[in-house]
Amino acid sequence: MAKTIMIQGTMSNAGKSLIAAGLCRIFKQDGYRVAPFKSQNMALNSFITEEGLEMGRAQVVQAEAAGIKPDAAMNPILLKPTNDIGSQVIVNGISIGNMPAREYFAYKKKLIPEIQKAFDKLSKEYDIIVIEGAGSPAEINLKQDDIVNMGMAEMADSPVLLVGDIDRGGVFAQLYGTVMLLEEKERQRIAGLIVNKFRGDKTILDPGLSMIEEKLHIPVAGVIPYMKVDLEDEDSLGDHLTGTEKTEYTAVDIAVVRFPRISNFTDFQVFSSIPQVQLRFVDRLQDLGSPDMIILPGSKNTIEDLLVIRQNGLEAAICKKNAEGVPVFGVCGGFQMLGESLADPYGVETTVSSQVKGMGLLPIRTVFGKEKTRTRVKGTLAKVEGIFSELSGLEVEGYEIHMGETARSVPPLTYVTESQSGSRLAKMEGCQKENVYGTYIHGFFDKERIAETIVKALMRGKGLSDSLKDRISYQEYKEEQYERLAGYLRENIDMKKIYQIMGLS
Repeated sequence: MAKTIMIQGTMSNAGKSLIAAGLCRIFKQDGYRVAPFKSQNMALNSFITEEGLEMGRAQVVQAEAAGIKPDAAMNPILLKPTNDIGSQVIVNGISIGNMPAREYFAYKKKLIPEIQKAFDKLSKEYDIIVIEGAGSPAEINLKQDDIVNMGMAEMADSPVLLVGDIDRGGVFAQLYGTVMLLEEKERQRIAGLIVNKFRGDKTILDPGLSMIEEKLHIPVAGVIPYMKVDLEDEDSLGDHLTGTEKTEYTAVDIAVVRFPRISNFTDFQVFSSIPQVQLRFVDRLQDLGSPDMIILPGSKNTIEDLLVIRQNGLEAAICKKNAEGVPVFGVCGGFQMLGESLADPYGVETTVSSQVKGMGLLPIRTVFGKEKTRTRVKGTLAKVEGIFSELSGLEVEGYEIHMGETARSVPPLTYVTESQSGSRLAKMEGCQKENVYGTYIHGFFDKERIAETIVKALMRGKGLSDSLKDRISYQEYKEEQYERLAGYLRENIDMKKIYQIMGLS
C-alpha cells in the first residue's frame, strides 16, 4: 500500500492545491510513482477523463504535475454548486442529481465506501498518495460527518501538514486556533505546520515560528514565499480572476466575462502563457474597457447568469462592442447565451425562467435536457469566417460537458471527427457568424496553434507585427511552471522532514 501525506489548510484558498501539486512533482522527480487524491471537491472547474467521467480540475493539475493521466478515482466526489444552498453531486465521475446542502450532509456518509474503494485502488497502483483536504478541518459544525479532512486522514491513516495563509494576516492565530479546535487524536495526526504566501524578510518571522512550535509542540516544516507560478486555480477564489496588469509586452487585451456561476474559467489559461496578451476577468460594466476580444465562458446556471449580465449592462455593451468589430467567443454556457433563445422545460439549471431570449449574436436555439453530455472529442475546424479565418482546418481537441442541445441554422465551427466511442465524423459542433464564434468544447484553445493564431490575428487587426517573440508551446510552458513550483517548495520546505513523516528515506 502507498505511503501518504495529507495537506490540510486553515481556510479555503490557503494554498493546499498548489502545495499538493508541487509535492507531486517533487516525488516524481525523486523517482516515486505518485498520485493525487481528494475525496470530496467543491468546484465548478471540472474535466472529462478518457473514460468519459467527470472530476475536479485541481486533481487534473496535480496528476499532470505527477506525470500521470487523470483518473476519476483521484476525486471520487465532486460537488458543483447550482445555487447558494445546493449542488449537483457527482460520484465516481457520474452525476447522481442535485441535492440541497442539508440533504447532502445527511447522505454523504453513505459515500464512504466509494471513497475508500477509490483510495484503495490508487494505493495499490502508486508508491505515494498526496491527499488534499478541503476548507478547514476545524469547522466544528461539520466535523461529526467529515469525509474530506480529518475523517479522510483517519480512513487513510495519513499524517497531515497544516497550511496557514500569512498573506491574509493572522497566520499564527489561524494555526493555533485550528489545532486547538481539533480533538486530541486529530491533533496527533498533524506532523508539521506550513506558513504559506510569505512576503518579506523571514528572519523577522522567526520568533513567531519558535513560539508557535513551543505552544503547539508541532514543528514548522516550511515557510513558503508568495510563489510566482502560473498554474490553474481550483476555484473562483484564486488570483487569476482578479485581472492582470499590463506589461511592456502587452499588445492584445482579452476580456473574459466573470459570471456569478462561472465554470471552467481555466479554458483560457493558455492565453496567459503568451507574453503579449493581457487576460482580464470582468464582472462590472465599468471594467469592460476596450478589449480586442471578449470571451463568454461556461456557467453552471446559464440562464440566471445571462439575466445577471442583462441587468448590469454587460450584455448590451458586449453587443455594442461586437457591432463595432470586436470579436466575441462563447464556450459552453457562453456559447448558449450568444444564441436566439434558451429553454429549460425541466428546470434542469434554473427555476427563474423556463425560457429566455438570448443575446441574438448567433442563429442558434438551445434546449436543456435531463441528460448530461460527457465526452472527449477531437475534430477539425471548418472554414472559419471573419477575423479568425486562419483557424480554418486546424485540429482541435478537448471535452464536452453540458446539459443543453443546440440547433443551428448555419454551418458549424468544428467537424468532430473522433468522439469517445472512436467513431469517425461523429457530428458537427459549434457555430459562427461573421466575428462571433461559439463552441461546446472545453480546452478548445489549448491545442497547439489555436491560441497563437487568434492572438496573431488580433495583433494584425490593430496594425501591429504578429511576431510572438519568446513563445513556447503551452505544454512546455506548463512543464516550466511545474518545475518552478517544485523548486520553490524544495527551497522552502524541509523535504527530509516530509520524507521522515511518511516513513521514507
